[in-house]
Amino acid sequence: MRMKRMKLAMTLTAITLTIGAGAAMQAQMGGMGGMGGGTAAAPMAAAGAPVDPAKSLDAALTRVETLWMGAAQAMPAEKYSFAPSSAIFVQGQKVQYDGVRTYAQIVTHTIQANYQYFSMIGGIKPDVDTAAIGKLQSKDDIVKALAATFVFAHKAVANVTAANAFQSVRGVQTPASMFAGAIGHAEDEYGQAVEYLRMNAIVPPASEPKPKM
Repeated sequence: MRMKRMKLAMTLTAITLTIGAGAAMQAQMGGMGGMGGGTAAAPMAAAGAPVDPAKSLDAALTRVETLWMGAAQAMPAEKYSFAPSSAIFVQGQKVQYDGVRTYAQIVTHTIQANYQYFSMIGGIKPDVDTAAIGKLQSKDDIVKALAATFVFAHKAVANVTAANAFQSVRGVQTPASMFAGAIGHAEDEYGQAVEYLRMNAIVPPASEPKPKM
């Protein structure tokens, strides 16, 4: 009986932690799932339950999509040419910003990287000229291209299955490891975009205060 009670307690604890983690993620998202074509929060699964790899990857991708679309839309069009310079620092402070990317270049670089990563993850080829994306300058064109690359990414992860998730796509790289690289890169570039927004006194949408219920 004691062993059964211990197993029951462990099961209830696991369920509680799963629910708590899901609630925390929803609170962090703050209802932003509608931005950039993202979907609503993914349904929770009980601890230990099998999850379709495509659905799991798609949920993680949607979170990054929400962050990025919010940041891209938040920067005013006239600020897409902005890049940090010594002018924004106190006089006499040593800085080195030669050749640093503009905001537009950070976004277009992310778009190009998304196509490169997710084409290998899903085994599909983009139907756009990815080299030309690097030449985009207007906000409207760049935001449109960013949204398109996430549409492509969602199609790519839909091809990932339990059978092929760890099959080689390039050396020891697999769809699963490439996905980790894609998300890591996108979030790294997003962090830089956030700094640019803050330098222009713009609060990233993901950081805006949430209304109290």
